[in-house]
Amino acid sequence: MMSLYQRSACLIALASALLPHPACAQEMDKMWGDSVVKLRAEDASRGQLFADGNYAMFIHWGLYSQLGNKVDGKTYYGIGEWIMNKRMAGIPVPEYMDLAKTFNPEKFDAKAIAQLAKDAGMKYIIITSKHHDGFAMFDSKSNDFNVVKATPYKHDPMKDLAKACKEVGIGFGFYYSHNQDWTFPGGNNGPATDADGKSANFDDYFLKKCLPQVKEITTEYGPIEIVWFDTPGNMPKKYVEELVAVVRKNQPNAMICGRAGHGLGDYQSIGDMEVPIENIDGLWESVDTTNDSWAYAWYDTNWKTPGEILRRLISTVARGGTYMLNIGPRGDGSVPEHAADSLRCSGEWIKRHPAVVYGAAPSPWGHALPWGDVTVRDNKLFLSVFDRPTDGKLHLPGLKTEIRSARWLTASGSQPVTYQRDGTWTCLTLPPGTLNALVPVIEVTLAAPPEVDRTFGIDPKGPTELDVHFASVKGATRNSKRWMEKFGEWKHTVEVTDWKADGAATWEVDVLRPGNYRVDLTYTGEKRLVWRVAVEGGQSIQNQQNASPIYQSFPIGWLEFTTPGRHRISVGCIDGNTTTASLKSLRLTLVTDLSPTSDSASSQ
Repeated sequence: MMSLYQRSACLIALASALLPHPACAQEMDKMWGDSVVKLRAEDASRGQLFADGNYAMFIHWGLYSQLGNKVDGKTYYGIGEWIMNKRMAGIPVPEYMDLAKTFNPEKFDAKAIAQLAKDAGMKYIIITSKHHDGFAMFDSKSNDFNVVKATPYKHDPMKDLAKACKEVGIGFGFYYSHNQDWTFPGGNNGPATDADGKSANFDDYFLKKCLPQVKEITTEYGPIEIVWFDTPGNMPKKYVEELVAVVRKNQPNAMICGRAGHGLGDYQSIGDMEVPIENIDGLWESVDTTNDSWAYAWYDTNWKTPGEILRRLISTVARGGTYMLNIGPRGDGSVPEHAADSLRCSGEWIKRHPAVVYGAAPSPWGHALPWGDVTVRDNKLFLSVFDRPTDGKLHLPGLKTEIRSARWLTASGSQPVTYQRDGTWTCLTLPPGTLNALVPVIEVTLAAPPEVDRTFGIDPKGPTELDVHFASVKGATRNSKRWMEKFGEWKHTVEVTDWKADGAATWEVDVLRPGNYRVDLTYTGEKRLVWRVAVEGGQSIQNQQNASPIYQSFPIGWLEFTTPGRHRISVGCIDGNTTTASLKSLRLTLVTDLSPTSDSASSQ
């Protein structure tokens, strides 16, 4: 496991998919600007909770929350904190600012929210002190458009929450939109003139509002764990440097999010709603939501279940990151009950399995395994089983380190797990009781720190998904791809497209059981496409299937691996509109086991 010093000394280049909550990809790219982060050795004194806690609560709450995505009787589907934007309701500035006159969140309970985060297993809370709408959720002395001076509530909820976090023993920090301000003259995407009709520029906004408010949030609320700036866009570096200097002076132990811009943050914040599929070095976080929205949306009941929360949390930690999961309180300050219930339920699991999450190192395989994921503490592997194999046989490919023991961690203790070597693979037999566990955890104690062969193993019992991110590609183009399902609801993948006649995406795989495997491809495209799938030196199959504008899985046929061991398998799009065909992944599922040790050659 890397020390915090080692992790902090890493150089991190923020991926091109670093996303705020944008209106469109072009606008988003403009807003992000230069976001390369370099973590310095001297930063090792900061961020212990970030590096070892690995789990936090994000809160989006503001004037927009009382609208709940409904304006003048019409529902706008997407992220509600952008409700002012012309791509949503397009609310004029005066009308939006008038909402403050009716904002009265009398059901806001800071102690209950802090306790919810604690019960969920989260180590700190980051809350929106000012989002792009310019409304301050704290008692700002520098601008009256805030929760104390502009509303009938006339109270500072951030004071309450900072105090409550301290009382329950978790960290506290602020989100602050430093570049965009849609209601203050001169702010990015804000009014171009002031109340007197005089032209306003960014200096007006920065000196009169942004800088003074950052000084306020870093001096009036006690120790702060993180200052989470957002959407720097083309904000000149000198402004970001000045804000960073304020944070360093007033909160020397606070971390600064990489979305500050110009490489001046302490850690990387990857794309919204993204859990990466490959390990990432250094300090980084994934920000996600309990449903599809950040702010409260009246219609959005697509809640993540406790199991989904745990999968995304564990997979983020297994890739080397910290997971920050958002709730969006209603306009009255109350937290949607279904979100709270899922958080508490998943939190009970974390209390039983803290070593899986807190201070855990990433998976030595560098990616998820077909049945789940792996985190590490010293010489121990924690196997989190998301999809239990039907026969209870859990296969580990390429583990080189000797196993000393294996046990299933239960609520009341543990049960031994039997295991055996099978060539370069290890097979563990799960106890029957794991079938009903939320996420079964198998603790494997090794003779030394884990060493593995990262070649993708083709699981003999469940489907193995091979993402094109891990393929070698020739005669085609591999891109990072992002799109919005609804406004601001971002999805991320890697695609291979623009196929030439000899184009191929190729993976090296390790096959434990020779036999016939069903091949499914996940892709998008136009009309009908012909795909070829081939094993180097072996069988080749091809088939024509329909295409869809969204990613769907289509069966191609059965492909035989005649021997166990290493093979190279390739996919190519050979007919149809090969220019627009976009391959996401290849899936292999054993249908007929033809190995000599197989009890039966029947269908699995």
